[in-house]
Amino acid sequence: MFFRKKTVMPTAADAPAGRSEAIVPTNDHFVLKRPLAGPYPAGVETLVVGLGCFWGAERKFWQLGEGVWTTAVGYAGGFTPNPTYEEVCSGTTGHNEVVLVAFDPGKLPLAMVLKTFWESHDPTQGMRQGNDVGTQYRSGLYVASPTQRAAAEASREAYGAVLAARGFGVITTEILDAGPFYFAEEYHQQYLAKNPHGYCGLGGTGVSCPIGLAAAG
Repeated sequence: MFFRKKTVMPTAADAPAGRSEAIVPTNDHFVLKRPLAGPYPAGVETLVVGLGCFWGAERKFWQLGEGVWTTAVGYAGGFTPNPTYEEVCSGTTGHNEVVLVAFDPGKLPLAMVLKTFWESHDPTQGMRQGNDVGTQYRSGLYVASPTQRAAAEASREAYGAVLAARGFGVITTEILDAGPFYFAEEYHQQYLAKNPHGYCGLGGTGVSCPIGLAAAG
């Protein structure tokens, strides 16, 4: 019963009331040395991604090179305003552990951000990634524009076909318009840079995602 409760999305009525005070990061990115919160420079886009425990997920994106302006971990896709980590892990807020990726598409095409997303986890596992079980570990893309949505949906179709050919199940990734993004507590930000031997539960499928995805760029 406990396992089932952790893997079933709660309703808004189940969610904690939350709070009006937001967590506003004051420290710069531990690796990139840039502000975590916006406003970001002209031309920089944001994409919010969920692919399991956000400690390891964030590292995948800050390692993509100079096209990444900054990254931050937080919570999205739920009901409770300004949730705490403990509330999210309780499974009652509906939030996903996510990474906000702020990137310059002129230096890092959206296609490469999506390729990194797909190849860094198993998007067929539903409400889990490996041994991490719960609604906060679901696969998700939270898009900031119609262009991003079209690219995300095209990439899901393309990667789904490749995975099916290799014997994997159906992709369970949700693709939604980006709602509120709530920054996680400071100690979660760039956790694996501060704690190089810390836990990372991510594991991809080992299947390459096609490059040159339709509408991605």
